[in-house]
Amino acid sequence: MSNTILFNGQFKSADTDVLQHSNRGFNYGDGVFETIRVINNEVLFWEDHYFRLMSSMRIMRMEIPQEFSPEKLEEDIRSLIKENELTDKPARVKLNVFRKSGGYYTPTSREIDHLISVTEIESAFYQFPQQDHYQVELFKDHYILSGLLSSIKSTNKAVNVLAGIYAEENGYDNCLLINESKSVVEAINGNIFLVKDGIVKTPPLSDGCLNGIVRKQIIDIVKNNDDLELQEASVSPFELQKADEFFITNIIKGIIPITKYRKKDYNSVTCQKLLGQLNAKARLG
Repeated sequence: MSNTILFNGQFKSADTDVLQHSNRGFNYGDGVFETIRVINNEVLFWEDHYFRLMSSMRIMRMEIPQEFSPEKLEEDIRSLIKENELTDKPARVKLNVFRKSGGYYTPTSREIDHLISVTEIESAFYQFPQQDHYQVELFKDHYILSGLLSSIKSTNKAVNVLAGIYAEENGYDNCLLINESKSVVEAINGNIFLVKDGIVKTPPLSDGCLNGIVRKQIIDIVKNNDDLELQEASVSPFELQKADEFFITNIIKGIIPITKYRKKDYNSVTCQKLLGQLNAKARLG
């Protein structure tokens, strides 16, 4: 199998040095990205990914190229999938956009470069994790700032990186990130949801959580379930131990059920139901 990337629309070997030392994503975190799931050459939730990418680029004051249409980018993704011989396999695609080199904090150009890479993943559809233990803890050393900038997938993820190191050093499977108001915002690698007495609660974007693609799908699914009620509201750390269920969502894993936070153990009844409905939604496109 070949190992190929797309850089500015051109196929390159993954070993090619396409990024210069002056790259603004490297130097200043002046970039955004999308992580995308592809199943048998079908790009899952592509419209949502595309509009989030466009929104992120506008927030970052990047110039959007004329050729950045949803049709062209989807065609590029499928071409790269084919080039890497993954057409009939599940794949993880990463689309990086970063401002062209030049300047220090203030860029000399609003134009962008973009890079698309792909790797094979295991399962075609979302599966319920087999592990019976997934423990999380609060990460309190640094905060996610509330507001619009935190809702985009930028390449500036220092808090997530440090939280990952903290989790690894202390034997946790994940960490929960908080904002400057001490509200729980998200996990290291995804959005969070609590379930209590039929109410499914998730932090609002205004608290600083990522505008997650699967977050959006779960919100839509819950709104269409007669036996569930959705709440988008700030989550206090004190609420965590009152919930019946607690889970993380992201585009690659779908739903990750949390089994333990401090002295609290969680079940996963609603979680499994939502995962089945998420898979059904993915199949329908």
